[in-house]
Amino acid sequence: MQSQWVRFQWVRFNGCNCSGCRLSMNEENGLLLSHGQAEFASEPAPEQPLTIEQAIANLSGPDYGSRYYAAWWLGRFRVRSPEAVAALIATLNDESDRTPDGGYPLRRNSARALAKLGDPQAVPALLTCLSCTDYYVRETAAQALGILGDQSCIEPLAALLAGGLAAAQPIPGSPHLAQPYDAVLEALGALGAIAKRPLIEPFLEHPTELVQYAAARALYQLTQDEGYGDRLIAALSGEKLQLRRAALADLGAIGYLKAAEPISLTLAENSLKLIALKGVLEHHLTAIAGSIERGQLTDEARQVMELMDGLL
Repeated sequence: MQSQWVRFQWVRFNGCNCSGCRLSMNEENGLLLSHGQAEFASEPAPEQPLTIEQAIANLSGPDYGSRYYAAWWLGRFRVRSPEAVAALIATLNDESDRTPDGGYPLRRNSARALAKLGDPQAVPALLTCLSCTDYYVRETAAQALGILGDQSCIEPLAALLAGGLAAAQPIPGSPHLAQPYDAVLEALGALGAIAKRPLIEPFLEHPTELVQYAAARALYQLTQDEGYGDRLIAALSGEKLQLRRAALADLGAIGYLKAAEPISLTLAENSLKLIALKGVLEHHLTAIAGSIERGQLTDEARQVMELMDGLL
């Protein structure tokens, strides 16, 4: 299973599906960060403390808010019991909880929860979600599959890139593209899908910056070519704050050591820079494990830690 050092949960503000109203949420500490026009959001508060048994029961209950919260709760508290996993998988076929535009909020939240639980039993149902009519279900399913790390997911994910750039152009009047290309590209990178490099490379020229960043992120993971990491460093100097935030997350996810100082100097929230630097440090420590004595640090590790100290 892929590391989940930082994963941003995408939530919708007041049910809006607009990409401008997306919020990123650090799933470990609950930090909410504005990604567009919306500034605040939160998970629905339960009327009383939940037990595991009650949360599982609520998933099939009549109250949509309680069902949505139960899915989040089971994922947040890593309830990995067979009953919880089975109940969450069952909700990926839910037809009752729908938004006015035909979306499936419960399916989205359950996919996020299953990613956190890390149970490979969820893979077949998540693969089915890749053909859901709800764009955001496809997005969360792709993200989950990238985290779960099952190589059997590579071909179904790659199929969403069919048509290349020509099929991936912005759609007039639509808040999103035809497919969740950024999530798919990131998943392919996380899965080590090196054979899909020719399919990924054209997306470096996509008109949407987030898709470009996702392609660079995936290609760096697949090749370790610094040119792709340098593209993300350059994005840290962009004019738009939300794009700088996205580049920070991508650099932390790939652990690009060369980016440590540029990350610390980026015009963005210190909290996000710390998360990105934490990812860089963890990747470096993993890479050098076994090559130095226990308890020792490299000069590079000390430098990253000093940069982190300067942001506290």
